[in-house]
Amino acid sequence: MKLHELKPAEGSRKERNRVGRGPASGNGKTSGRGHKGQKARSGGGVRPGFEGGQNPIYRRLPKRGFTNPTRKEFAIVNVEKLNSFDANTEVTPELLLETGIVSSAKDGIKILGNGKLEKSLTVKANKFSASAVEAIEAAGGKTEVI
Repeated sequence: MKLHELKPAEGSRKERNRVGRGPASGNGKTSGRGHKGQKARSGGGVRPGFEGGQNPIYRRLPKRGFTNPTRKEFAIVNVEKLNSFDANTEVTPELLLETGIVSSAKDGIKILGNGKLEKSLTVKANKFSASAVEAIEAAGGKTEVI
């Protein structure tokens, strides 16, 4: 293959439709807008959410609460799940993903203190609950915040 033989993939490039260029084009005269009416006028049409004067849904429904746009969602792991590892293992988010304990790391991994840990492990995660730190250190392990 040479440089002059390169072509874009079939159907990836489409020429724009030039309206109002005569009857043969199929989009002449009214330029695909039909005859008269609000949508045929320049600048015509209704704003998003307009329901023909009926009270729109965003005004009919009560507003409650708040959605934080910068919310961070953590994948949670309880200490009892860490018993599947051998003693003295370094548990990292990559290892947790590999073994399938978490399906996706989301915005980080948080270790919670539910259950009992029987092995001494070095656990590296983004966040720990106080009870998880307690449980890991009671088993003779170490915690490390990434």
